[in-house]
Amino acid sequence: MLIVTEGECTEPLYFKGLKKQIEKKIGGHVDIVEAPLINICGSGSSTEKLIDIADQIIKNAKLIYQNIWLVFDKDDFHDFDQAIYKGKNKGYNIAWSNQSFEYWLYLHFQYSDSALHRDIWTNKLDEIFKEYHLGNCTYRKNEENIYDLVNTFDGVNNAIKNAKRRMASFREGIDKPSEYDPGTKVHELVQELKNI
Repeated sequence: MLIVTEGECTEPLYFKGLKKQIEKKIGGHVDIVEAPLINICGSGSSTEKLIDIADQIIKNAKLIYQNIWLVFDKDDFHDFDQAIYKGKNKGYNIAWSNQSFEYWLYLHFQYSDSALHRDIWTNKLDEIFKEYHLGNCTYRKNEENIYDLVNTFDGVNNAIKNAKRRMASFREGIDKPSEYDPGTKVHELVQELKNI
């Protein structure tokens, strides 16, 4: 399995926490690769560029990946829908979030269908970390054990349940992910990993 993330901190750290759980239980091989940031107007890396990076990783790999996932956010990118379409056409699974991965993290604690800017989701996580005394009581994007922290109080199962509830009315192939705000498909990847 190969997981390629747009983000360099939160997403890979989250999935590395899940990878540790898998390795403790059964062993196996799950690679998580942080894609380098390509700055475009100071807003991060292009979502379509992530597909090119995944293609290159696969081309240079010494093993054959049977299951490839791309993890990326909408942020301010205009190629979000096109990247999802292009990735799926290449046979990749896409774990997208609109607006940000922080929405997925928020779902570990509470359900919400409010369309909020990604900065607000970060602020809400900060409030939750203070309320539940998680880590140093502040949400940080580079928190090494982010998976363990948000899994407190059965958070991962809560997030899956909350994401399924939110995405129940999403019509694949009809609704545009860029217009489904908030929304996330990260639960599909997490469920697959949990099934392992």
